[in-house]
Amino acid sequence: MTDADLIIVAFAGERLIARGPLADAMPSIHAAQFGGDLLMVFDAASGKVVDLDLRGSVEDARRRLTGAAEAEKRGPGRPKLGVTAREVTLLPRHWDWLAAQPGGASVALRKLVEGALKEADGPDRARGSKEAAYRLMTTLAGDRPGYEEATRMLFSGDWTAFDAAVAQWPSDIRAVVTEAAEGGWRNGAGRPGS
Repeated sequence: MTDADLIIVAFAGERLIARGPLADAMPSIHAAQFGGDLLMVFDAASGKVVDLDLRGSVEDARRRLTGAAEAEKRGPGRPKLGVTAREVTLLPRHWDWLAAQPGGASVALRKLVEGALKEADGPDRARGSKEAAYRLMTTLAGDRPGYEEATRMLFSGDWTAFDAAVAQWPSDIRAVVTEAAEGGWRNGAGRPGS
């Protein structure tokens, strides 16, 4: 996935101006930089702020998005498959066990990691949703009434009190933050209909 494929949400002040793949949202984002409102772009999955170079035309900005990924150096591994070689430090008995596995150490390690990923998927997704919602809330609504209560309710899993705490926020901010928090309710208190 390149930076151009990153799914974002973008705000000009309190207004949601773009949502979706960054390359598709670039015209709205580029135009909003001159609107006078504070322009903020977030990674929709993590809630982290995305720093963009908006100099020049929309096409210049898009080229920089895709050019950064193309210029990335490739190390050892199988780049077409997304495989990169990295160092793993294990005890000698671990290496012995891995060497005895069918397919060798790499296959055995991949199977172990895939199994752990599947097992942790639900709790990790819930935690990630809460963290993304928290980052968005802090940046977009950290000075708004109900912020502290919303934060407590987000992490305690009380969706009813969370909804009440964010009720007075501007509609676009409330909608994006609530949507980001949705994955956290599924493994928390459980929002009906999720």
